[in-house]
Amino acid sequence: MGAADERVGPPLLGDERETLRGFLEYQRATLAMKCEGLTDEELRRKSSPPSELSLLALVRHLAEVERAWFRRVFEDNGAPMVWSEEIDFQAAYDASRSTRAEAFAAWEAEVEVSRRIEREAASLDLSGRQPRWETDVSLRMVMVHVLVEYGRHNGHADFLRESIDGTVGA
Repeated sequence: MGAADERVGPPLLGDERETLRGFLEYQRATLAMKCEGLTDEELRRKSSPPSELSLLALVRHLAEVERAWFRRVFEDNGAPMVWSEEIDFQAAYDASRSTRAEAFAAWEAEVEVSRRIEREAASLDLSGRQPRWETDVSLRMVMVHVLVEYGRHNGHADFLRESIDGTVGA
């Protein structure tokens, strides 16, 4: 990606919590790395019409994911989403007027809330209310779900980055 890969890999011999935290942090760092060194215009470049998918859209979307699955489940079920009045994850994909500064500020703020919630939880068995499903879920389930979201979307980010400047890699 131009600069050296500074991501910290997950622990090879960690306990369940350390392993989940490590993989989630690695995936978060991967998203940031895929966007590194690009202009706002490049970050807004769409994958292929009619798709609205762009790297900036992914950053915005993952800010919504972090909020929906950590803040709204464990702290405030009624917290508004970042880019939509309703729980509409697709609204984040309209990054046509967004900037790196705006998208990354929102994403980084949500990641910090998520980290704090996880850090302060006595165990992965912490239960919270998932408002869309109207059921209780554990912190463990939330961490796995968000980890899967990042894995899927970082795959998209690989293709998007390659289409912008030919950069490929982990």
